[in-house]
Amino acid sequence: MASRGQPRPGSLQALAAVLLLAAASAAVAAGSPDRPAPGPPLFLPLTRSYPNASRLAALSRRWLGEGTHPNARMRLHDDLLTNGYYTTRLYIGTPPQEFALIVDSGSTVTYVPCATCEQCGNHQDPRFQPDLSSTYSPVKCNVDCTCDNDKNQCTYERQYAEMSSSSGVLGEDIVSFGRESELKPQRAVFGCENSETGDLFSQHADGIMGLGRGQLSIMDQLVDKGVINDSFSLCYGGMDVGGGAMVLGGLPSPSDMVFSRSDPVRSPYYNIELKEIHVGGKALRVDPKVFDSKHGTVLDSGTTYAYLPEHAFVAFKDAVTSKVRSLKKIRGPDPNYKDICFAGAGRNVSKLHEVFPDVDMVFGNGQKLSLTPENYLFRHSKVDGAYCLGVFQNGKDPTTLLGGIIVRNTLVTYDRHNEKIGFWKTNCSELWERLHIGGAPSPAPSSDTGSQADMSPAPAPSGLPEFDVGLITVDMSINVTYPNLKPHFHELAELIAKELEIDSCQVRVMNVTSQGNSTLIRWGIFPAGPDNAMSNTTAMSIIYRLTQHHVQLPENLGSYQLLEWNVQPLSRRSWFQEHVVSILLGILLVVLVSLSAFLVVLVWRKKFSGQTAYRPVDSVAPEQELQPL
Repeated sequence: MASRGQPRPGSLQALAAVLLLAAASAAVAAGSPDRPAPGPPLFLPLTRSYPNASRLAALSRRWLGEGTHPNARMRLHDDLLTNGYYTTRLYIGTPPQEFALIVDSGSTVTYVPCATCEQCGNHQDPRFQPDLSSTYSPVKCNVDCTCDNDKNQCTYERQYAEMSSSSGVLGEDIVSFGRESELKPQRAVFGCENSETGDLFSQHADGIMGLGRGQLSIMDQLVDKGVINDSFSLCYGGMDVGGGAMVLGGLPSPSDMVFSRSDPVRSPYYNIELKEIHVGGKALRVDPKVFDSKHGTVLDSGTTYAYLPEHAFVAFKDAVTSKVRSLKKIRGPDPNYKDICFAGAGRNVSKLHEVFPDVDMVFGNGQKLSLTPENYLFRHSKVDGAYCLGVFQNGKDPTTLLGGIIVRNTLVTYDRHNEKIGFWKTNCSELWERLHIGGAPSPAPSSDTGSQADMSPAPAPSGLPEFDVGLITVDMSINVTYPNLKPHFHELAELIAKELEIDSCQVRVMNVTSQGNSTLIRWGIFPAGPDNAMSNTTAMSIIYRLTQHHVQLPENLGSYQLLEWNVQPLSRRSWFQEHVVSILLGILLVVLVSLSAFLVVLVWRKKFSGQTAYRPVDSVAPEQELQPL
């Protein structure tokens, strides 16, 4: 995780300010009972004390770049601005226990909450239970690691610049990478948290998947085993489009991918050689050295926005503002921050380039990465059609920090073997098709004890058409019988509304079906009022909270699975158009009733018309013959 000059809401924790226990990282391999005895010291830890360690490690792994190895294709979930991070699914243990981990290229350790954790928050999935995994083993205490108080097990500790922290013990187990991975499950060392503070405690995600350079990094462990190439790639979805893709291992580079050198000796973080920034075709009037101080220009997937040194930020802000004089400058959505926002640009993201200027980043080798407005803007959450700059001043820190917003809809390949980072503008929701990579997904992680088949969960949304949303329907399967669940419908609706941060009257039960020991409920999520509509951003936020299991049910209601969701546009018809069928049925009913009444009267009159009519007393009546007695 990268250091932030000014941490903002929704963004992930900052990059490690201090790696307190570098010795523990270096000792993992030696302390693991299932790993072979350590050989020559080819792989050195990345610490400030050993600045050339990364280059030595890279040289020792040269042969990996020459062969072909399987890779781990993994989906990304959540949304950069809604959640502040992207997560992927990792499965640990036998049988596998699932975790949602934040993908962080600035962190060097992967960790999940442990069942024994005394200070861990309420996260998305249950905590890891070592006792339930038949393949788990602790990393035993040795002279090269910091040990716990009982001198039995190696420990780890990480502290971050915004004052959050994680600490726990080190363990080793089988790690699986999901349905689409060609890479088979591998043994790996990870942290089992016993304490977490700050944002780590309050975040919804379970933990961190560290992709940085270091012995505890999942990348370094897999490369050291020789099972993948020394490279990984990330592809984040665009504005209003969450999710994306991640690949651990090599990928074929597109012919028009642009590269920048990344120097592992200069910094333990993934850096690039940024020389110039152009706005609307004109270079900012700043000294190129401004992007080359301290750590240089750092890429960090765990950071939400971009942060520039003061002089470069002022130049960038002024250049963009001068290009959008037709727009109205307004206040930002959060009064605690002086966001630079503009109203009147319209809601269609694909047309933002007609209003906002394009931005180019020029690298040291002369190659250029072109950015569209979605790479430096975010939607104003309170004003429709308004956008704010997603680029900020990095306080007094001279580091240039590029977070996930800069690489929306961009395939970023961290080619550690060749010490370079590649960028390729694309639609990340169609990445495999655009790379012409096919193949059926691999089976999900399984255990020796077998796995129980269940219904497939609903996928995270890949985007919504540009229309006002009038209704979201959600099919949810809850593993509680209908009679036991029925009294709790109102409680469930209030709970869902609270977790989605909407009014309880917006959540209604539309249909209920009993399915043996479980109950299928179709929920309807409506706009706040009959004449209102939900924006795409609000709808996407609601859907993501549901698909990423932000809704936590009480223990007495068991667990649930989201099966399907659907979005319907707001109806723009008039009252007559909406009720024309009812009106026609009413008219038809009146006609039928009237016709029935007329027929009844007609029959009645015909029936009585044959009877003798009334005659006056003095009227002459014809004689009638007397009938014999």
